[in-house]
Amino acid sequence: MFNSNGVHTTMSTLPASSQTRGTPASAGDNRLKILEATMKRNQYRPDALIEVLHKAQEIYGFLSPSLLTLIARSLHLPPSRVYGVATFYHFFSLAPQGEHTCTICLGTACYVRGAGDLMAAAEDVAGVSVGKTTADGRFSLASARCLGACGIAPAIIIDGVVAGHATPEDIAARLTALLTTPSED
Repeated sequence: MFNSNGVHTTMSTLPASSQTRGTPASAGDNRLKILEATMKRNQYRPDALIEVLHKAQEIYGFLSPSLLTLIARSLHLPPSRVYGVATFYHFFSLAPQGEHTCTICLGTACYVRGAGDLMAAAEDVAGVSVGKTTADGRFSLASARCLGACGIAPAIIIDGVVAGHATPEDIAARLTALLTTPSED
């Protein structure tokens, strides 16, 4: 990061009050050092934005507003551009995700093959609407514009595993099993 005099400074000078799960923290937080190393390796170039956002999501779990602002300043980009990229790609999350996640493709091929019914079944079983996380933090339900798996439509991703030709009964059974298994805490 550069100060108002154009001198490079480290991001670890952020106030300790910003120490939360998805927020950049103080110097004692190694996540901040890892993110800074990623930006430094890319020479703080604006064209490294997606790589930096991926790394930030990987180490913080989600992209908080303060984290997006920090990245914008470090890469010399307008915050609106960083926010626009973070909200355009379905991989990025602006809120904490649950222990388990289910993403249902709502692209054209999946939708015409029943993705709407899959979403309704998932919402019913999980008791949470799309884009939300259960109150206990165990499960998040998301949608995607396209997963690029049109040949196996309708496609879903449960905990990172892609499944195709899904049916409402299939997703209900998978999610019921997932949600009734004790937490790994």
